[in-house]
Amino acid sequence: MRLIIMFDLPTLTAADRRNYRQFRKRLLNDGFTMMQESIYTCILIDRQSANLLNKRISMYAPQKGLVQSLIVTEKQFVSISFLTGKKDASEENTFERLTVI
Repeated sequence: MRLIIMFDLPTLTAADRRNYRQFRKRLLNDGFTMMQESIYTCILIDRQSANLLNKRISMYAPQKGLVQSLIVTEKQFVSISFLTGKKDASEENTFERLTVI
């Protein structure tokens, strides 16, 4: 499973910029990688863990702005079409990165 977080947060005031930085930092600490500016993705084992992480993010998401989430299967994620640009083949963006213990 993949949890995709998409956000559009205000950055007009110093407090807004601080909230933006803190939110982004927490996403990175929760295992997300940047897919595109303001779009972050995380590989998870199953839908239950995706739902738990989604709930956790809703607790620390800034109140101002827009934060959306999308849970997709790995099969759906790899079927993304690239209209321009190239696919990022780095290890952190592959399912092989996931280690199940």
